[in-house]
Amino acid sequence: MKIAVLGAGMVGRAIASDLSGQYTVNCFDINSENLQTLKKRNPLVQVEVKDLRRFEDYPAWLKPFDAVVTAVPGFMGYKCLEAVINSGKNCADISFFPEDVLQLQHLAKEKNVTIITDVGVAPGMSNLILGYHDARMKVNNFECYVGGLPAHPQPPFFYKAPFSPIDVIEEYTRPARMQVAGKIVTFEALTDRELLHFDGVGTLEAFNTDGLRSLLFTMPHIRDMKEKTLRYPGHIDLIIALKQAGFFSEEKIEINGSSITPLEYCSKILINNWKLNPGEEELTIMKVRLLGTDKNKPVCIEYDLLDKYDRESETSSMARSTGYTCAAAMDLILKEIFTEKGVFPPELLGINEAAVQFIFDYLKQRKVIWKKSVKYPAA
Repeated sequence: MKIAVLGAGMVGRAIASDLSGQYTVNCFDINSENLQTLKKRNPLVQVEVKDLRRFEDYPAWLKPFDAVVTAVPGFMGYKCLEAVINSGKNCADISFFPEDVLQLQHLAKEKNVTIITDVGVAPGMSNLILGYHDARMKVNNFECYVGGLPAHPQPPFFYKAPFSPIDVIEEYTRPARMQVAGKIVTFEALTDRELLHFDGVGTLEAFNTDGLRSLLFTMPHIRDMKEKTLRYPGHIDLIIALKQAGFFSEEKIEINGSSITPLEYCSKILINNWKLNPGEEELTIMKVRLLGTDKNKPVCIEYDLLDKYDRESETSSMARSTGYTCAAAMDLILKEIFTEKGVFPPELLGINEAAVQFIFDYLKQRKVIWKKSVKYPAA
């Protein structure tokens, strides 16, 4: 079978390389440097420079392929996925665009395709876990804590970005939607800070971010849901100072006859401060907690992940934990383990026990290990 991977960024490269062990994989991107990095690490993957914004070309261009993975930047993700659906191709998507993906439901069913979207680590595995347990017990409370962090943090930011600084800054500026007492409530990002201890990492700071995404609309019956991002203590105070000083503003200012936004300037500076150097070790830390009742007994279920940079394959933990989840979703579509037609955020996929087990096994084979614990507190 022949797969097209659209996007050769950090995660796209991991997906393409992983799938090439079973399938013929072609990876496309406008960035030739990213493509050459992929080709150097894995000669099995065929690479080609292509402007992925030419959405009108997709039907003819994608015709030779059996399925597609979309791993493009969020700003173009919705139109990219729409073009893939219009081409009649099954797809696993990891673009994390801000638009409502369920708006493509009718088109996907009309084209008779299977689309699994937001299928990364968070969103992604967090949704899958919630969907699985929601179908089998009464869930009252859902919490997700997640962060991609350097293994050896250095001042002043104690942080390195596993993806674009602009996308990271958006986490710090986009209002955070939570489910509180059965209603969607919006908080300012970076608020409701708390300190949490994680084995193997230490004390981290958690704060509100807008990561629930489709869960707000597919799981409205769950009374309370929240998602928080994790950073080393000290990082967020610096970010709040930059935000309050106007460095994230998108209003243009004039400097020596040139027009630029503070956000563009700040991102240019931070990309050097936050860029992971080749071979620099980092980690992905995550906790998913579900509170509810199972057979009328109170229960607390937790899933924990601590994944680290893989020196042998030179693959970051964020690319592993995110990309391999997407690759697993693509594989279960191709193996016809999941064949329903339409658009499926991971929580809807979670209803299918065989699909859930397949993804956990797929990750385990790649040493991305999720640890589950179940407690039955006194009523």
